[in-house]
Amino acid sequence: MKPPVAALTPSAQRLPGIDALKALGCVLIVWHHLAFYGPMSDVVHTAAPGLMNWLYDYARMAVQVFLVVGGFLAASVLAPQGVAVFRQPGRLILRRYQRLAPPLFVALLVTTLVAALVRPWLPHPSVPDIPSLWQVLAHVFLLQDIVGQEALSAGIWYVAIDFQLFVMMVLLFTLASCAHRRWPGLPARAGVMGVALLAAASLAVFNRHAALDMTGLYFFGAYALGMLAWWASHSPRPARWLLVIVVLGVLALVLDFRGRLLVALVVALGLVALQRSRQAGRWLQTPWLLQLGQMSYSVFLIHFAVLLAVNAVVSQLWPTQLVANALGMLAAFGLSLLAGQALYLGVESRRRPARVPPGAGVSAP
Repeated sequence: MKPPVAALTPSAQRLPGIDALKALGCVLIVWHHLAFYGPMSDVVHTAAPGLMNWLYDYARMAVQVFLVVGGFLAASVLAPQGVAVFRQPGRLILRRYQRLAPPLFVALLVTTLVAALVRPWLPHPSVPDIPSLWQVLAHVFLLQDIVGQEALSAGIWYVAIDFQLFVMMVLLFTLASCAHRRWPGLPARAGVMGVALLAAASLAVFNRHAALDMTGLYFFGAYALGMLAWWASHSPRPARWLLVIVVLGVLALVLDFRGRLLVALVVALGLVALQRSRQAGRWLQTPWLLQLGQMSYSVFLIHFAVLLAVNAVVSQLWPTQLVANALGMLAAFGLSLLAGQALYLGVESRRRPARVPPGAGVSAP
């Protein structure tokens, strides 16, 4: 018997602050893309250049929220006490792909169809070209950026990065477990040591080379801060974990100040505070905020198709009218939430297993 579709209702068992952070990040990413992809934003920019520039330059830093939250949730599933709790890494990786892929493929199909409809009367660089077979296959295997294929939708690169980071964690803890069984003298938490060392390498080296931004190595530092935040949140002695988080973050900022890493550090420390003081996160338990957080992945996947459609309509009917274009941006945001809810209920929630760890939903923006 097929399980019922998961309802969009808040759960008292969900981890404090996780859904709220995902909801906030989702809103910022959608508005970043609204400011990035015109022509509506081009018209609104003439009247509100400061706001549009802020959304263009800074709202994208919300990606760091999803990286940290992703690492936090990965630690909760793979090694909640710093030691691997899984036995079949290949099966775990496959299950992760099965969680990410179905809503992604549906969203890409919708985006491709919308692009085909609007392409004749929206001559704008934001409209994707007709995809080639090689381009489609690259997206199926989440390799589009690595093999140099143009993305079929905005922000799809993050889904590939999220999958890479999860695979890296599974492999790292698998190697740590095998090494501990082979050499019992090794610490049981050798995987944690590996996370810290690779995080240091990412923050000091890989994250400073933009050419690596299609690989998980570039983003591993922020992801690892999230994993350390999980262990700090659930340790009887959190001080040492917090010290590792602060030392990694501060040294990386001193070496090369990056605003995105400052955001990641603040989110990691904030997650620890929210988990260790339940009262601190009570104000984040607003039902609509929790619901948006739960469906944030679906909103992220489908919103670009909505942006294309609304841009096409507004640019045809009111190409230069400021009020119409500003209202068009607001309408695109609202319709993106509705489309995301439909994708969540119709596809994403149906792919969830009967029992999942609290808050362990897909952490893509």
